[in-house]
Amino acid sequence: MAKLKETDLYPPVKALLEAQGYEVKSEIGACDVMAVRGDEPPVIVELKTGFTLSLFHQAIDRLAISDAVYVAAPRGKGRAFLSALKSNMKLCRRLGLGLISVRMEDGFCEIHLDPGPYAPRKSRPKSDRLLREFARRIGDPNQGGSTRTTIVTAYRQDAMRIAVFLLAAGPAKASEVAKATGVARARPIMADDHYGWFERVDRGIYQLTPKGREAVASDAVPQ
Repeated sequence: MAKLKETDLYPPVKALLEAQGYEVKSEIGACDVMAVRGDEPPVIVELKTGFTLSLFHQAIDRLAISDAVYVAAPRGKGRAFLSALKSNMKLCRRLGLGLISVRMEDGFCEIHLDPGPYAPRKSRPKSDRLLREFARRIGDPNQGGSTRTTIVTAYRQDAMRIAVFLLAAGPAKASEVAKATGVARARPIMADDHYGWFERVDRGIYQLTPKGREAVASDAVPQ
C-alpha cells in the first residue's frame, strides 16, 4: 500500500469547496489550498497526513491572511481517533481554526468545526476545587512534570498523618484521631479507606492495617 501523501487530501478537499461554490486553487504562496467565492474573504486549508504541531503552526500563520482557516487531515478509526479528534477540535476552537477530516477510502470530507472567535468559559467549580487543594496541601512535596509517580495530594497527606498517629497510638476513636492530628475529615478518610490503610474494629474506632503500617514504615509519602 502506497504511503499517504498530503497531495492525496487535495482532490476531496477541493471537491468539498467547489460544491459550495468556491473557485479552488492549490499552492498559492504559502497556502496549501485557497478558495475564493465572490467578494468574500478567502478560505484557506492547510493539509497534513496527521494532526501535528507544524500543522497548527502553519494554520496560525495563515490567520494573518484570512479569518477562515481550516486544518485538514485523514480520518482515522476507533476510539483513539475519536479521542484525538475531540482534543484537536478543542485546540482548533481556542485558536479560531476550522477542522476537516477526510475519509481516504472514498474521499468523504466532514467539517467538524468552522473557524470563529473563541471566548473560553471559566469553570468556577474546577477553579474552586484546585484552590482548595492548593490551600490544604502542606509544603510542595511533588516534582513538577512528574509522570508515573504517586502524586502527593492534600488528601493523601491527611491520610498519612492519621496513619502515623494510629501506628503510635493503636486503635482510636475517630474524634480522638481528628483532634490529635488536626485532620477534621479523619472519620470519612478512615471510613472510605481509599488506600487500604485503615479498618474499623468497633463503632467509630479504627486501627491501622498491615498495608498502612508498610506505608508509614516505607516513608513513601513525604510529610
